[in-house]
Amino acid sequence: MLFDIGGVLEITDGAPAVLWTRRLGLTSSGWDRLRSVLADGEIGRTTESEVFDVLASLIGRDAAESTLGEMWDQYLGHPDTVLIDYLAGLRPTYRTGLLSNSFVGAREREERRYGFSSLVDEIVYSHEVGVAKPDPAVYELACRRLDVATTETVLIDDSQVAVDGARATGMRAILHRDTWTTTHALDACLGTRYAR
Repeated sequence: MLFDIGGVLEITDGAPAVLWTRRLGLTSSGWDRLRSVLADGEIGRTTESEVFDVLASLIGRDAAESTLGEMWDQYLGHPDTVLIDYLAGLRPTYRTGLLSNSFVGAREREERRYGFSSLVDEIVYSHEVGVAKPDPAVYELACRRLDVATTETVLIDDSQVAVDGARATGMRAILHRDTWTTTHALDACLGTRYAR
């Protein structure tokens, strides 16, 4: 069982790019520059310090500090405790993992806030492995780490693109829309053992 983090285990309300652009007063070229460094952060091609430096060059150091704090709060959201408890209950019967398109610094912050490493067997962050969903390589890597075949794995993700990518590798995948629907779809995948 592989779960996405943001939008699944963490309930987030991500601000659309246009809102951040307006809020920060960025020009289109400034936003392009920030978006580029953020994309690099997703696959580990930059550091948190470099992200800060780019943002500071665009809006100033004090504003960059405050903005990054807000962005991290938004990124981390708050826990979907029902789904987290469901995931925790799958062990030791099933091998479980997290597969996240993440950002440099996410592991440390999510561990402090949620302690995810105690819930699952493996965590695969895109910024640590240099590849993100829907690239088939990241699904295959997660399955290798769990020592299971893709055809024996179920992915729960809130992104249709990520779900389609998982299915292309032979995984079963559930598009997460809400907790109730996801837990019932998982119950159906697993049989009556966890049925509510």
